[in-house]
Amino acid sequence: MLPRFLRLPLLLLVAMTAPLASSARELFAADNLLAWCIVPYDSLNRTPAERVAMLQRLGFTHYAWDWRQQHLRDLPEEIRLAREAGIDVRAVWLWIDGNYDRPGQLSAANRSILDAIAAANLPAELWVGIHDNYFAGLDDAACVQKGVELVSYLREQADRTGGSVCLYNHGGWFGEPENQLKIIRAAGERSLGIVYNLHHAEGQTERFSDLLAQMKPYLRAVNLNGINPGAPDSEIIPLGQGTLEREFIRLLWKSGYTGPLGILGHTEGEDVELVLRRNLEGLRAIAAELRRDA
Repeated sequence: MLPRFLRLPLLLLVAMTAPLASSARELFAADNLLAWCIVPYDSLNRTPAERVAMLQRLGFTHYAWDWRQQHLRDLPEEIRLAREAGIDVRAVWLWIDGNYDRPGQLSAANRSILDAIAAANLPAELWVGIHDNYFAGLDDAACVQKGVELVSYLREQADRTGGSVCLYNHGGWFGEPENQLKIIRAAGERSLGIVYNLHHAEGQTERFSDLLAQMKPYLRAVNLNGINPGAPDSEIIPLGQGTLEREFIRLLWKSGYTGPLGILGHTEGEDVELVLRRNLEGLRAIAAELRRDA
């Protein structure tokens, strides 16, 4: 018998009526892949111009921008250079810390990101992760309410440029998709979605098929990673070198999802271009296997 997380619920079985080969071509198309975790996780410390050139070499047409404090000053230039190259800065990362952030008063770092997006009139997705300290001492209902207040404020900020807010699983209470869905439904679904990350989903594999059915209407991107049972969330495994990601991607494909797939550059001390190439090769092998089996 298949493990529980590989058993498709009824909603996913219904969604499997589309031609599988066609769905695979769309899901794995080059212009459906976005680069992620490529700014701070790069041993070469590329400049914005060098990063854009790298993305062009690899064939990426869009990416999500992450950062550390020293990168914040580069965001306006990076948006400009990416636009000139025909590459879309699809999303930017926001990290909410309860010590510094609250509705109406964000940290200087987060404020500078939103100001740069507004100045560039960039309709970006805000990929929002929230530290568990933001919900310290609260019961479930109070956590939902506090989350609603925050994402509603961030949605107002995103509205200035036609952007949106995507809730990003990064551990803790907020990293559980069921809790993100509670927030989205309580806040009203307009301009709210979910970015699901395999590298922060190790504790969710046993219920993945159920989660996918619930998340699918809100999924804006799925960031891929190799998965091994029992491995910690912090372990970054290349695509194709884990034991579970093939079935995870198979279920994602059969669900009818055709949104972006994130390719990670998230390792320490490596040239991020080599990391992206390795993961692209792993995904191509998995996609070829799926097409053969279709």
